[in-house]
Amino acid sequence: MTPRLNAALSEIRDTLLETYAVNDAMNQLLLRHLDPRAWRAEPLGRKGQGRTIAAIFAHLHNCRLVWLKNSAPHLKCPVALDPYRCTRKQAAAAHKKSAAQCLRMLSDALTASPGRRVTKFSRGSWAPEWPAGGTMFAYMFAHEAHHRGQILMLAHHLGYRVPPNVMGGIWQWNKLWKEAGFAKRPR
Repeated sequence: MTPRLNAALSEIRDTLLETYAVNDAMNQLLLRHLDPRAWRAEPLGRKGQGRTIAAIFAHLHNCRLVWLKNSAPHLKCPVALDPYRCTRKQAAAAHKKSAAQCLRMLSDALTASPGRRVTKFSRGSWAPEWPAGGTMFAYMFAHEAHHRGQILMLAHHLGYRVPPNVMGGIWQWNKLWKEAGFAKRPR
């Protein structure tokens, strides 16, 4: 591989890892600014037919644990969240821990090193395994973005709209990159 190609691949890898790190910053932003009354508010419609915001955040964290257990069993998994009992504070702490471990998993999965330990991505017993790599990152990021959208929409429908500066804050990637301590802005 040429030095130029190596540098380009390294930059893509670093950008994907930074993007995943900022992904959790988006979740943390919502957790900090979500109206506390929205946390356990029942979704509209038939009782028990949808997830609460608490349950969605628990689902995100617990999915990360499945990915870690199946794809990177050498990494320590944080404790699962109970969707019916977890608090916002517990969810924020759990997300921080599972995001850090997922970042470690992705860091290994996206390396070209022949000694890498993460070579497959398993989303659970319901789906076939994929080779670890770019698609793994894309799935993980898309899954969380999808549920962030659900959280924002549910809060709005329940009458607990997230403040516009917070909703817009998840799109302020330059600011999120800087707050995460990255030397460069999104590239």
